[in-house]
Amino acid sequence: MTSVVDAPDTASKVGHYYRVEEVYEVGREKVREYARAVQDFHPAHWEDEAAAALGYSGLVAPLTFVSIPAMAANRHLFEAVVIGYDMFVQTEQVFEQHKPIVAGDRLRVDVELSSVRRIAGKDLITVTNTFADESGETVHIMHTTVVGITGDDGVDPEITRAVENVMVHGVKVFGRDKDETPAAETEKPVRPEGRIQLSAAGAARVPGTTMSFDDLTVGDELPLRDARVSRGDLVNYAGVSGDSNPIHWDERIAELAGLPDIIAHGMLTMGLGAGFLSTWSGDPGAVTRYGVRLSNYTIVDREGGQIEYTGRVKSLDPATRTAVIAIVAKSGGRKIFGLATADLRFR
Repeated sequence: MTSVVDAPDTASKVGHYYRVEEVYEVGREKVREYARAVQDFHPAHWEDEAAAALGYSGLVAPLTFVSIPAMAANRHLFEAVVIGYDMFVQTEQVFEQHKPIVAGDRLRVDVELSSVRRIAGKDLITVTNTFADESGETVHIMHTTVVGITGDDGVDPEITRAVENVMVHGVKVFGRDKDETPAAETEKPVRPEGRIQLSAAGAARVPGTTMSFDDLTVGDELPLRDARVSRGDLVNYAGVSGDSNPIHWDERIAELAGLPDIIAHGMLTMGLGAGFLSTWSGDPGAVTRYGVRLSNYTIVDREGGQIEYTGRVKSLDPATRTAVIAIVAKSGGRKIFGLATADLRFR
């Protein structure tokens, strides 16, 4: 089977930009719901008093919470712009937290096709989401990189029809149908110049970490976290996050995709990793950057799946009181994070 989209055509759409018209309002119960889905029980996600004690005006959203409005915002891009692939595989994610998001925030979400790279015959597609508050200041930026897969890469051609038969009505996973012609564009919309203004309040905030920067030493190890996920956890995460790709809950679809069994969402494994960091630091808002390159997947068979998180202090910057943490995540004896680091600010 031949893809209807080739790399040069996809690359020509780099810079395609739009802003979602509707404002996304962060609900306090949605914060709790997402925290439960990623097994993050830091009190600041659950209790108003705990969040207030750290200086927040409401319940703090877990770091990877922004994937929820991003999932909805990016739908148009993958249904009408980045088209013709049989499936997408997430490979890399970067979160830049300029100010922690809290319940009650009203966010504007921008979408931009920021790059397309051709590596080993495959398209690596990066989408950048920018989240701004009501004052227009950017509070979070998220970069998502996926690989576009076609039948030429060994994907079973039956997968598209099979997915359509099991998906929630009105939701598409792999974009438009192969025989559907995209609407012609007379001009590619691009991001207006001078639009991004980073939040000053986030940079000025003193983190409420349990330890001081002066207590840290390069080489310090973080306490191990042993997380378990069941198929029920995957179904719950799919519903909470909006990521309903059936390779995470349907054995037949996973098999057609060339997988040995159902696998955990990459974003779920990152959310568990973010909770690993906040439990250690004591403040979910201490993270300023969290980057993960996925190298493998977590198999969740009928007995469940397991992920082990470890970390160590890789470097320290006294000028900014920032530590870089190297994170290792393993499942079934395999590293699922090829490269993962997080930058955290300390008091």
